[in-house]
Amino acid sequence: MKNYFHPLMAFVALLICFCGSLGANDTIIHAGRLINVSDGKVQSEMTLVIRDGKIVSVDEGYLRPGLPADASENPTVIDLREHTVMPGLMDMHTHLMMQHHKKIYSDQFFMNEADFALRSTTYAKRTLMAGFTTVRDLGDNGTNSVSLRKAIDEGWIIGPRIFTAGKSLATTGGHADPTNGTKGDFRRDAGPVEGVVNGIEDARKAVRQRYKDGADLIKLTATGGVLSLAKNGQNPQFTEEELETIVKIAKDYGMTVAVHAHGTEGMKRAVLAGVDSIEHGTFMTPEVMQLMRDRGTYLVPTIMAGVWVGEKSKEDDYFPAVVRPKAAEIGPIILKTFSKAHAAGVKIAFGTDSGVSPHGDNAREFELMVAGGMTPMEAIQAATLNAALLLKVNDQLGTLAPNMVADLIAVKGDPIANIRLMRKVAFVMKEGVVYKNE
Repeated sequence: MKNYFHPLMAFVALLICFCGSLGANDTIIHAGRLINVSDGKVQSEMTLVIRDGKIVSVDEGYLRPGLPADASENPTVIDLREHTVMPGLMDMHTHLMMQHHKKIYSDQFFMNEADFALRSTTYAKRTLMAGFTTVRDLGDNGTNSVSLRKAIDEGWIIGPRIFTAGKSLATTGGHADPTNGTKGDFRRDAGPVEGVVNGIEDARKAVRQRYKDGADLIKLTATGGVLSLAKNGQNPQFTEEELETIVKIAKDYGMTVAVHAHGTEGMKRAVLAGVDSIEHGTFMTPEVMQLMRDRGTYLVPTIMAGVWVGEKSKEDDYFPAVVRPKAAEIGPIILKTFSKAHAAGVKIAFGTDSGVSPHGDNAREFELMVAGGMTPMEAIQAATLNAALLLKVNDQLGTLAPNMVADLIAVKGDPIANIRLMRKVAFVMKEGVVYKNE
């Protein structure tokens, strides 16, 4: 005797099986539009099911699998049918310990570590509320971001997921030498424990010290910088041998390497040494772009930081005298460099350098990236899929798909048509927990 099983019966059986697995701890999200960053397409009328901090399913249509509306075990339903839903945003260059202000250079003399730590909790919350569920923190006093990461992970405070570099690595007198600009007893001979490198042995110890401190990655300053109290903002500040050593030891410890660089020679040395990302990249040449494209090195452009320092350089008494000319020269160039790098096919990951510009304003970078030649979709991909690839966590974060971590945000309207809407995040979910729902 034949056993016939009608296709409709199969569908009903599947639905019953699926519905029976839903309960009060599940969340169903109805999305009017959903950005699929994997293929760059926008899908309409979608449903996501969230359970235990992960995405269970992403389906077409406004499905409502589950029990009757009056059942106590009914899942939570969130109506985002007027919104565009996308993965939680990721900022690859932040400094949560600080936010630049006119007298910032004296903070170290008047603030305790606890003061910095408590203040950074407000910056962390602003960042999350702006839709950024993951950040890289690329340089602090060596302890702040590690403790901030722990406080967020433990649920003591609200903030984004943090991947931290701890204390940035520098050379003596270079950008990120913590003793720059100080006098007398404060101008000590800092070493690798404080992140100052002079030679291969220092380089080895500095990387291992960051590992000991609890850092997730390495950040080094391959050239001079804008805001440090030192004259040159472009000169190379690490030798080829030092850079190669840092990259080698970092890889031994499973760490990626992010490199601050404005000047061409320091940038070139860093790319050839095998670093994962160049931050800023102001005076990048076609040769460096070719090297980055060939080696898969990411550019994290931080355009808004350049715009911000350029604007502040016009104020007579905002920056110290040694900083102002660097800000005036470097600031206006970053957008042009970004445009050329993008056109040349260099891989781009979203990053703002927030902490220079105010925390919570991170989404302004999207507008600048679009002004520099990216499409809105490409800019959003830079802050989701590309950022996850740079962090090497793309199996967990950066896309909305089954088994991925439930980090997602929503904006009302269509940011693909109007990128400025990215400044108006209405909904934030991190690991299945709703932190903002307007």
